[in-house]
Amino acid sequence: MKIGELVKRHGVSVDTIRFYEKQKLLSPSARSEAGYRLYNEADSQRLGFILRAKSVGFSLQQIRELLQIEDNKSEWQCADVKDKVQHKMQDIEQQIAELRRFHQALQQLDDACCGGPLSATECSILAALEKGQPVKPEHHHQERTSC
Repeated sequence: MKIGELVKRHGVSVDTIRFYEKQKLLSPSARSEAGYRLYNEADSQRLGFILRAKSVGFSLQQIRELLQIEDNKSEWQCADVKDKVQHKMQDIEQQIAELRRFHQALQQLDDACCGGPLSATECSILAALEKGQPVKPEHHHQERTSC
C-alpha cells in the first residue's frame, strides 16, 4: 500500500509517518518503480504498535526499545517488558507528584491575589515571583488599595 493508504488506515499525517521513518522506527518495505514508498501489512501493524505505545505515554526511545523486543521476542522475557511498563509508571507517578506541587504553588499565588481592577504595580503574584518569597492569602476587601 502507498503512504496515503497507511495514513487513512491509522488516522495520522504523512509527516507523522515520515517522522517515524527518520527516527528509524518504521521503514517502507519497498519502493515502486516511480519511487513511491510501499508498505505491507507488517508495516501497518508496526505503525499501529508505535501509535498505541505513544498513546500510553512511551517516549520515542522507549518505543524503540519495545520494538527491539517485539522484533526479537524469543530473546526476551515477559519480565523485561513488564519492567519497562513499571518504569514508565514510576516516571508518570513522579510527573504527577511534580504537577501536584506546581498546582499547590499556583494555588497559593492565586489565593494571594485579589484579581481586581487595580494596577499590577502592587500585584502580590508578581511580587512573589520577583522576590521568590512565599505568598500569603489576602482577604478580599472592597476598599483595598493594593492586591
